[in-house]
Amino acid sequence: MELTKKIKIALDETRMLILGAQMLLGFQFRGVFDNAYDQLPSHLRYLDGIALLPMICVVALLIAPGPYHRIVEGGEDGKSFHRLVTVIINLALLPFAIALGVDVVVTTARIFGEMRGAGAGIAVAAVAVAFWYVLPHLRKRYNSGQERQMRFRDTERPSSTPLDVKIEQMLTEARVILPAAQALFGFQLAIVFTQSFGQLATAPMLVHATSLLLVALAVVLLMAPAAYHRIVYEGEVSADMHRVGSVLVMVATIPLALGLAGETYVVIGKITALPTVAIIAAGAALVGLWHAYPLAAASIRRGRR
Repeated sequence: MELTKKIKIALDETRMLILGAQMLLGFQFRGVFDNAYDQLPSHLRYLDGIALLPMICVVALLIAPGPYHRIVEGGEDGKSFHRLVTVIINLALLPFAIALGVDVVVTTARIFGEMRGAGAGIAVAAVAVAFWYVLPHLRKRYNSGQERQMRFRDTERPSSTPLDVKIEQMLTEARVILPAAQALFGFQLAIVFTQSFGQLATAPMLVHATSLLLVALAVVLLMAPAAYHRIVYEGEVSADMHRVGSVLVMVATIPLALGLAGETYVVIGKITALPTVAIIAAGAALVGLWHAYPLAAASIRRGRR
């Protein structure tokens, strides 16, 4: 299979995963402000807060290929980028399974009791690991001979990726990031009308309002390439469209990172009195994965050249 098609499939698979993460992330943020949440035992509330951290890691990992492709590769296809996406997907599935299992523990414990809830959560996480890791690796070992014959023989970087493919991949990367922003923005709008939000101190409310505006900006920026393409070029291929769209997608991750870190502060602060550690960890992870690492990799690559 051609390298370009492999990368497109990899980005589509990342998009599928982010759609699943969107649902779970929205539940984790929104559930903390439901009225029945305060009736949970303290250890289940803390467990729910712990589950939020691996889910943020999942979102951070799944969004990371987009900024990396824009900053380091300039939209060009290469085997190194294909390997990066593959590694990121493999890494993201483990915290996804952990967060999924913990959320099942918290919710089913309220229905069936804590022991049965713990069993259900462990079972769900085990099934996820079995289907996401064990079965694929067993199948890969079985197909190892065939895989060696099918391994692509491209050069490390093709001479040039067609412009229409670059634009398509840029729009796909925007579609990967947008669901996470949508889930967060929907939560931000909804919780303002909950009773629990009205009981927050002034500082978390201000952080929430600031984060809401930042995420709204991210949503606007992520949707802007489509409008620009339709209005300016009526869907035609253009190098200017690729440049403008790439900048918009890269810039959108900055307010999204800040907004997500801010909402982590608000939610963890609702669960525990120590939200500062969470916001520092979330902010550092997001900025590091989406901006610091790609910029460092691009600088190293320029130095080698």
